[in-house]
Amino acid sequence: MYKVAIIEDDEPTSGQIRGWVLSAAPDVEVAQWFTRDEAEEAIAHEDYDLVVLDIELGRDRHAGVAIINAINKVGSGTPVLVVSAMPAAIYRGIMKALDAWDYLQKTTFEEQEFIETFLDMLRAAKTRRQGVENTGADEELSIDPLRQGVPFWRGKRVNVPLTAQRILAALFERRGEVVSYDELFAVVKSGRNRENIRKHVSILREAFREIDEHFDYIENVPMRGFRWAS
Repeated sequence: MYKVAIIEDDEPTSGQIRGWVLSAAPDVEVAQWFTRDEAEEAIAHEDYDLVVLDIELGRDRHAGVAIINAINKVGSGTPVLVVSAMPAAIYRGIMKALDAWDYLQKTTFEEQEFIETFLDMLRAAKTRRQGVENTGADEELSIDPLRQGVPFWRGKRVNVPLTAQRILAALFERRGEVVSYDELFAVVKSGRNRENIRKHVSILREAFREIDEHFDYIENVPMRGFRWAS
């Protein structure tokens, strides 16, 4: 049985998330924690397959930061989904600093988006538990769910959210070919429009260029889509 921890100080919100989790995966065991102290105590003694948490718990504005650091300290590689009211515009900074896998901003996402994100992360957690690797054939790019669920470029971690990871995987799988907007619409879970796809591609390019300032593998094909240059 897979174990999921929900760390959220607001009881109605915690209950809502628990309901969504169980509707998506009825066979998982769900633990709910409401304070930093009890969450850190649980993490020290339990090996969770996935953690859903808020950054702010009560008056402790940085409780989630401490909890993620505690998860990283035990070295379990547990996937973390941050659900917070913090503006989504800064979520990449959160992920980069804290090793969170993805971020959803409260009030801006619906049940279906949460469930799809949660299931993607649970599948990655199952892969991690089973010890199965899925490394890219290209020696420069490695897509490996065992390494915190993010890609590696020339040995360095690329910090991007799950939607951008899915777009990257679609482009890399068909490297050298044009992947159309319509095909990329099938990859994203919400925001199926060209502007949203371009935004995710921009996030990808920015993340790669933080590692390699000369990165230019993702090409824009006007009016058609994008291509990973082989």
